Amino acid sequence: MKRFTTWIIVAAFGLALVGALNGCAALGALADLKHLQFKLDNVSNFRLNGVDVSRAATKGDIGFGDIASLTAAVLQKRMPADFTLNVAVRNPNTSSGGHAATDLYLRKIAWTLAIDDRTTISGVTDQRLQIPGTGQTVNLPITMSVDLYKFFGDRGVDDLINLGLALGGRSGSASRLKLTARVTAEVPPLAPIEYPGDITIVDKSFSNP
Repeated sequence: MKRFTTWIIVAAFGLALVGALNGCAALGALADLKHLQFKLDNVSNFRLNGVDVSRAATKGDIGFGDIASLTAAVLQKRMPADFTLNVAVRNPNTSSGGHAATDLYLRKIAWTLAIDDRTTISGVTDQRLQIPGTGQTVNLPITMSVDLYKFFGDRGVDDLINLGLALGGRSGSASRLKLTARVTAEVPPLAPIEYPGDITIVDKSFSNP
């Protein structure tokens, strides 16, 4: 918290240097940055070695030809999974400063994905996403590609298929996923500012830096 307070002071000093006419409103929104919240929402468009398993609840729902394809992939020591991880972002505007609701802008997330608490891939999602200052949730879709065999090849074909179904099948969820992220946000007229430290994003509850 002390580190975040120091960061706010530095950013506020930068705002003073800007000298913009709407500086007071932006300064209030700057204080709200610490309330910006993130949560893993769901996994969509899940494909396992090119096989769409999003409508399958169990291995028995996958056709024989597709099972043969998945088995062949494991024999080749590979099991690519492609999916979209949807991250819910909201700005509850819970500051007591009395300023008008001000939109924030998410500019970049540098993330590392963990599956079953095992670190897998890393990437950067670089886009300007408006987060309204009125509390509604905005979706941030992150497209991911990870070779499950590389990280879970010791589990065998059935376990790899079941892992894919648990993540992106008909009854799948993001509960076995975790993002460790470094967030860059913006409060106009300030330039984008990187949060001090990483944030852990899970599906159970909203978290903030």
